[in-house]
Amino acid sequence: MTAVTPIRAGHELARTANPPRSVLPGPGRGLTPTHSGPPAGLRPIDELPEVRAVARSTVQAAMEVLAGIRPIHQLAGRLDPRCLSALQHRACLIRREAARTNNPALARLHRNSAVRAVRVCEVDEGIYEASAVVVDDVRARAVAIRLERSKQVWRVTELVIG
Repeated sequence: MTAVTPIRAGHELARTANPPRSVLPGPGRGLTPTHSGPPAGLRPIDELPEVRAVARSTVQAAMEVLAGIRPIHQLAGRLDPRCLSALQHRACLIRREAARTNNPALARLHRNSAVRAVRVCEVDEGIYEASAVVVDDVRARAVAIRLERSKQVWRVTELVIG
């Protein structure tokens, strides 16, 4: 009996009349790996731009909440409850201080905010951290957020506005 290499054995079996299903060549059968999705360590090409867009829109919306031109409940689906509560508390403090002091600089705070740049970094599978530069009428500031995928939706679990 002669020794046959595993590669030849697979080809020999594929040429027989009724080969077993486990060695039939082709996608999803036999000699090719059977798994769904990309190989480990790879992610879909469009995930990074998607995360960048979500981060940009979330930061812009958060700045509009602080400016008083967007209701906080519009971010309820995007921010986790702790972040939502902290953002609401900060917006209330800004409004209270502006009403108390009648300071024109406080009235312009967070007005006409524009997100200038967003940088995204993958921390773990399905977890990203992003930083953004936001410019408004008074100053430029940095914003850091952490996004985690849950049930095919991106959730912001950390939001820090400088």
